[in-house]
Amino acid sequence: MAGHSQFKNIMFRKNRQDAQKSKLFSKLSREITVAAKQGMPDPNHNPRLRAAIVAAKAQSMSKDVIDRAIKKSQGGDAENYEEVRYEGFGPGGVAIIVEGLTDNRNRTAADVRAAFSKYGGALGENGSVSFMFSRIGSIAYPAAAGSPDAMLETAIEAGADEVISGEEGHEFLSRVEDFAAVRDALEAKLGAAQSAKIVWRPSNTVQVSDAAGETLSKLLDTLDDHDDIQNVYANYEMSEALMEKLSAA
Repeated sequence: MAGHSQFKNIMFRKNRQDAQKSKLFSKLSREITVAAKQGMPDPNHNPRLRAAIVAAKAQSMSKDVIDRAIKKSQGGDAENYEEVRYEGFGPGGVAIIVEGLTDNRNRTAADVRAAFSKYGGALGENGSVSFMFSRIGSIAYPAAAGSPDAMLETAIEAGADEVISGEEGHEFLSRVEDFAAVRDALEAKLGAAQSAKIVWRPSNTVQVSDAAGETLSKLLDTLDDHDDIQNVYANYEMSEALMEKLSAA
């Protein structure tokens, strides 16, 4: 039940996203609409919608905005979004997985390819890097939820495979097939999570130089900022000095 988390290496980009609330809310709303359209509009019977709502509430999205996104899925004029995934390599040989929701596959593919090319990366075929990652459930709680020992006990009781505790918080990991049950058990014990979703977790990380890391950061930010891109995962490891520099930028 122990392991290494990439919290520090992902939080600085997440913080940048949080500063752009309108763009972030647009992406969260899109995920809610797609989840409600593909399943039932009731989160109690739609795990994907429930996870999307949890993520939206964690970013302080109001109930009215969430309800509008759900209602939009039931209208005849709702956009037809398609789920897409791209895989490739960035500066320093870092493996990158990009997930998106788009109403124009050709446009999104061209934009993602251009971003990789601009920053010294290369887009590959699906499967070219995903074998370097594991598909797992990730449920996050703040550090105030409890002590590491208490979280370990809670993880065992909930059926989680692992819990990673640190100053940033607690991250519970599960198999994809156990995700819903673990999430519900944790929610019953600890309340609503900060986030709960299926993610790609790198099996190993690649240490990048500061020079390559700065270019990589620009690529990741460009992908994050794209309206059609929902999630970006990469297996990089940056120096603390570079992390602090990028966080302050």
